[in-house]
Amino acid sequence: MARTDSTGSTWRYRWVHRQNERRRREFRSADKAWRRRDEELRRLRTLAEEFQGSAEAGAGLPLELAPDEVVFWVLPAAQLVEVRHTTVLPAPDLTVAPAAAPPRPRRPDGVRVADAGMAVITNRRLVLLGGRGRRDWSYGRMTGLAHDPHAPVTLMQVLDRRRTSGLMLPADVAADFRFKLTLAFADAIEQRGAVLDQLDEAIAEHAQLKPFRPQIATPAQARHFAFVPGGRRTVAVAAGIALLVPAALLDSDPSDPTGSEVAVAATPAPSTAAPPVVLPAKAPPTLSKPRRGSTAATPTPAREARCGAPANPMGYDFCGGERIRRPAVEVCDWFDCVPEFWAGRGHLVQCGDGSVSLTGGRRDACAAHDGVRRTVWR
Repeated sequence: MARTDSTGSTWRYRWVHRQNERRRREFRSADKAWRRRDEELRRLRTLAEEFQGSAEAGAGLPLELAPDEVVFWVLPAAQLVEVRHTTVLPAPDLTVAPAAAPPRPRRPDGVRVADAGMAVITNRRLVLLGGRGRRDWSYGRMTGLAHDPHAPVTLMQVLDRRRTSGLMLPADVAADFRFKLTLAFADAIEQRGAVLDQLDEAIAEHAQLKPFRPQIATPAQARHFAFVPGGRRTVAVAAGIALLVPAALLDSDPSDPTGSEVAVAATPAPSTAAPPVVLPAKAPPTLSKPRRGSTAATPTPAREARCGAPANPMGYDFCGGERIRRPAVEVCDWFDCVPEFWAGRGHLVQCGDGSVSLTGGRRDACAAHDGVRRTVWR
């Protein structure tokens, strides 16, 4: 009867139990974080599509609205802050992303509270109705806008005011306030569609990062090092010691305590011996570039990690980095471009059929090529 390797050892089952528990625990944690961000992205997408204002929403407010002005949102508790030193803020943009964590409820250094009251977001301006008066920030005259990543403070600069000012809000509503202010500013410049496209792109990219359920380990997969306390690390340390000890013993040479110099000195040299012949040292071989047309094999460089992208001199890959909105003119020499490639208005993506398109970030990206598969990076 032929012998079979038994996998019924107790230590194998203990190893399987530990491995499966660890894999399930890591999967649950990653899946929970992925679902939390997915729900937040979809909530923002719905809010961006349904975010509408009305003139009736401003009824009862001590604020006179323009004929075409509507109120989007009213926040009853906000503080007016001013910066002691003049700074140049970045220009307003339409970048939206869910916050990883709410900011801490603190006031940054160099910022003082000047008033408190009610914040009102309209389709034309941001207004603070404070106890000392009214402060307006018109979108059409806004030159700078910055959200503090560590504190619930938003600073703004406008053309008709020299000092930088802004609002400090409760920490739990700061993220929603910033997103709604971005939507209102997008409406003012007629770019609500750009915000929706940005959120659609973020949802599609996040869907590619969904964690997979891990495979279940079996007793047959257990290796013998799992039987040793400490596992692979203990085996590696023991192997290193086993290699170092013989080398140390050879270097010490305990069998010759007098040393080689004493033995040579005790042996008289014969007087008739011919002088030793000293041979010239052989020069190390030099490497030269192969001549043109030579068939000699040349070492090939290690293949770059491109995450499946074809080899190309531009350095484009599928691994990650910066989105490509203006690709090199020779991109179609290395990638399979879709017809009418250069008519696209977006960033470089790979479609489901393997071709690349310049329509990333749009709702109709790769519509005729099985949808967007992944983003091309540089």
